[in-house]
Amino acid sequence: MSGTDVLVACQDAALTFGRGPTAVVAVHGANLSITPGDRLAIVGPSGSGKSSLLHLLAGLECPTSGTVTWPHLDGPGDIGLVFQADSLVPSLDVAENTALPLVLAGHPETQTRHPVTEALGLVGAAALAERLPEEISGGQAQRVAVARVLAQQPCLILADEPTGRLDHATGARVLDALLTAADRTGAALVVTTHDPAVAPRRPPRRGRRARRRAAPRAPTS
Repeated sequence: MSGTDVLVACQDAALTFGRGPTAVVAVHGANLSITPGDRLAIVGPSGSGKSSLLHLLAGLECPTSGTVTWPHLDGPGDIGLVFQADSLVPSLDVAENTALPLVLAGHPETQTRHPVTEALGLVGAAALAERLPEEISGGQAQRVAVARVLAQQPCLILADEPTGRLDHATGARVLDALLTAADRTGAALVVTTHDPAVAPRRPPRRGRRARRRAAPRAPTS
């Protein structure tokens, strides 16, 4: 895949919930394209439409007008999404939750162990591997959700407020893990955040030099 291949593109994309006078415009006139190696931060306060835009990019929502296309992605496995809300399966332990996308993609268990161990280590959650979601904190669960995406090694990583439930030090480690994983694989990384300190983050060590783009303005509601 060359650096000019577009992974996802929005053209005048809009997303409105409801109809008539009670309709809520979550995204209006979004225009952007994302290519391998891009690093984008969508910055804005709560309720500004950041999550809605991310859901459009992930294909979880269909635009009410305009278009969203994925010219050079082969399927859902090429997109890794870190949800803002709790997303772990209660009956699976941390390691099993982290391996879930790989298992669903048909990888045998022997091929999931190394990426799962590496991903949990990157976010500082290796010691939690055998615990159930009910036995860990909300912040720990968010770190596991990030590890699950990192183990998948997608072409496009979409992270919705990945540091929102974490203290400063842990949030910095999670961002480092996302940037490191994206640098290793050449994946594009898009992060939504209300924290202006997140946008200028750089990888913790030198690696592949990715072309950086200015963060788009957050859509208004």
